[in-house]
Amino acid sequence: MESKGASSCRLLFCLLISATVFRPGLGWYTVNSAYGDTIIIPCRLDVPQNLMFGKWKYEKPDGSPVFIAFRSSTKKSVQYDDVPEYKDRLNLSENYTLSISNARISDEKRFVCMLVTEDNVFEAPTIVKVFKQPSKPEIVSKALFLETEQLKKLGDCISEDSYPDGNITWYRNGKVLHPLEGGGCEGRRTGSTFRGPVLTFFVLAVVIIFKKEMDPVTQLYTMTSTLEYKTTKADIQMPFTCSVTYYGPSGQKTIHSEQAVFDIYYPTEQVTIQVLPPKNAIKEGDNITLKCLGNGNPPPEEFLFYLPGQPEGIRSSNTYTLTDVRRNATGDYKCSLIDKKSMIASTAITVHYLDLSLNPSGEVTRQIGDALPVSCTISASRNATVVWMKDNIRLRSSPSFSSLHYQDAGNYVCETALQEVEGLKKRESLTLIVEGKPQIKMTKKTDPSGLSKTIICHVEGFPKPAIQWTITGSGSVINQTEESPYINGRYYSKIIISPEENVTLTCTAENQLERTVNSLNVSAISIPEHDEADEISDENREKVNDQAKLIVGIVVGLLLAALVAGVVYWLYMKKSKTASKHVNKDLGNMEENKKLEENNHKTEA
Repeated sequence: MESKGASSCRLLFCLLISATVFRPGLGWYTVNSAYGDTIIIPCRLDVPQNLMFGKWKYEKPDGSPVFIAFRSSTKKSVQYDDVPEYKDRLNLSENYTLSISNARISDEKRFVCMLVTEDNVFEAPTIVKVFKQPSKPEIVSKALFLETEQLKKLGDCISEDSYPDGNITWYRNGKVLHPLEGGGCEGRRTGSTFRGPVLTFFVLAVVIIFKKEMDPVTQLYTMTSTLEYKTTKADIQMPFTCSVTYYGPSGQKTIHSEQAVFDIYYPTEQVTIQVLPPKNAIKEGDNITLKCLGNGNPPPEEFLFYLPGQPEGIRSSNTYTLTDVRRNATGDYKCSLIDKKSMIASTAITVHYLDLSLNPSGEVTRQIGDALPVSCTISASRNATVVWMKDNIRLRSSPSFSSLHYQDAGNYVCETALQEVEGLKKRESLTLIVEGKPQIKMTKKTDPSGLSKTIICHVEGFPKPAIQWTITGSGSVINQTEESPYINGRYYSKIIISPEENVTLTCTAENQLERTVNSLNVSAISIPEHDEADEISDENREKVNDQAKLIVGIVVGLLLAALVAGVVYWLYMKKSKTASKHVNKDLGNMEENKKLEENNHKTEA
């Protein structure tokens, strides 16, 4: 007969193998874990007081159990079954919570916690789910360029190491791309055979091919989505992205790729022509470059350039340079595509010019009083401004000489410019020299004190005449003189004397053209005489003429005063017989004064 203990053990063993006893109120329970993390599976059973031991198992796909952990309630010992895939990965706590480290996809099973008493077995099943976040999707095998109106592979979107597998979505500028048909009859897609009438299909504008692969070792998925796309010019600089949507422990999530922008090729629809460097105006002597551009991508590299008057085009790259252009280069310039001459662009170019002719020019010498016509002739592509300068001072009008004066001499410049054309200026110069023989006018003034007289020799002429003072009769030269600046062909020399006897002074002016002499009698200082008026300057000549009428009236009054002056003069001469004065040192020695006195007596006789 079997003992009671042996019978109980056999019963428990049978229960462990075949019984499935659920605790009332317990349903299916799921534990979600991330790949590589530790899976924690609670037992979810209340520990009975008469517990003998607890045990964990998992079920194979065919339902057969595989025991993996055992813990005795009396000995407090833990034993792990020899299951290779869980070696060194299990931990069973005192409350019979099972922990599995380094979660794998193969851990996705139905685990059962079993608590065994002498007369019963309690079970609590738990479903373990393992999730693996995929790698960030990446667009690879990208097309170097896309061509408009052609269906072409854009690239592959790849996301690796996912569990479970995810879905890939393509986006254009943030909007989802769906497979769709294009808008025109483009021919038949290959791969199908038709009988009867020929059928024409629309070429798809978006084709998406999705596939997934699982690694047999890791059981992780790699998802690949290939996008074929028929682009348009609207796709220029448009960003394309893709995303992977997957399930994780906390629910559904999405990861997006980096943006990809593709070079879009499209044919040239228009050509334009430019003039380089860009200028407001082109002038003679400039270098200009014509640049032809097509709006296609890639842009055309060669063009035909048409010059004014030349029907045949010149084949060149996108630029054509003209050097040192002249006024005859004005005209219309065109360019076109090599293979499509009807697509043409044109631009008008005006080469501005400016000519100046000054007559006479250079160095010109004329005599005073001569007439000299001066003309500055301008020829230009548009209205030009003309400015006359004399000795770097701007003139109000162009010079005209009907009768030359010394002040007309100088350096004249005729300058012209086109205001709208930078750097287009011309100038010619005339250096005018006005020559004249020396002309002399002598004046004298008596000092108000009556002690001296000032004799002035006014000289006009060019080149500058040299002035020499001499005493008539003796021929003595007077060196102590005072000269004014030489301005406009004029200057003066003056001496101050105090003669005791009447003298005659001679002023000699000489230049390369001629020698001129003039003399002036000077009475002794005791004899009153009429003073000569000062030389009138050109600047004051007009004022003098204006005052001429006034002077005529004054003269009449002076004639009346002359009678009174005669009487005064007679009385003055009687008193001056006893007076004696020395002549200024400039008159020489006493012998010269005697000779001068003798000459004066002869003159009076």
